[in-house]
Amino acid sequence: MKRGEPLNEYDVQQFMAGRFQDNGLVTMEAPNCSVNANSGNPHYEPTKDVHTDIKAGDFVLLDLWAKKNKPGATYNDITWVGYLGSSVPEKYVKIFEVVRDARDAALNFLKKSFSERKSVRGCDVDDAARRLITERGYGEYFIHRTGHSITEDLHGSGANMDNLETRDERAVIPETGFSIEPGIYLMGEFGIRSEINVYVSKDYEVIVPGEPRQQEVLALLK
Repeated sequence: MKRGEPLNEYDVQQFMAGRFQDNGLVTMEAPNCSVNANSGNPHYEPTKDVHTDIKAGDFVLLDLWAKKNKPGATYNDITWVGYLGSSVPEKYVKIFEVVRDARDAALNFLKKSFSERKSVRGCDVDDAARRLITERGYGEYFIHRTGHSITEDLHGSGANMDNLETRDERAVIPETGFSIEPGIYLMGEFGIRSEINVYVSKDYEVIVPGEPRQQEVLALLK
């Protein structure tokens, strides 16, 4: 874009897929690039025939997932957001901060609970994130579960961080992994999600393999 070349969501999606291949990674389906109003639909994905051009002043959400191409490899699944400008408008900053704080509320709930050797259910983790978003006035715009089990499959068979789509009362147990990915979706405007992966060790240590976590919307044209 800095060179003035045209760019669209599908171009970015295919670039990411190419980087996976270059680095020996495999995935079940192509990653996602959503701009502006498309990011407000968590089910949107660009295709060769249906996509939106990307230009300066656009908000962009990238959701990507892959694993090493070897037996026993587990998936990593992350979402980051950015703004194609030198400074990020306040409307994006405001919503991102709510989402970020909800993500960290769920993570801190896990850490505190396990440090005290308390049992944690998937639905409890969802509650921690959803409670904060609701308290900030955006509960109705958080329209999916907080996270899903991750194994050798992108959506594994372990406990999901869910008290919305289902009420997952299964315990979060050691040596399992999952995502934490709260989001706020303002349909027709934009949506913001921040996704991290979490692994619970055999000693109940809560590890975020993809540190650092995103702390602010990235200004991509500085």
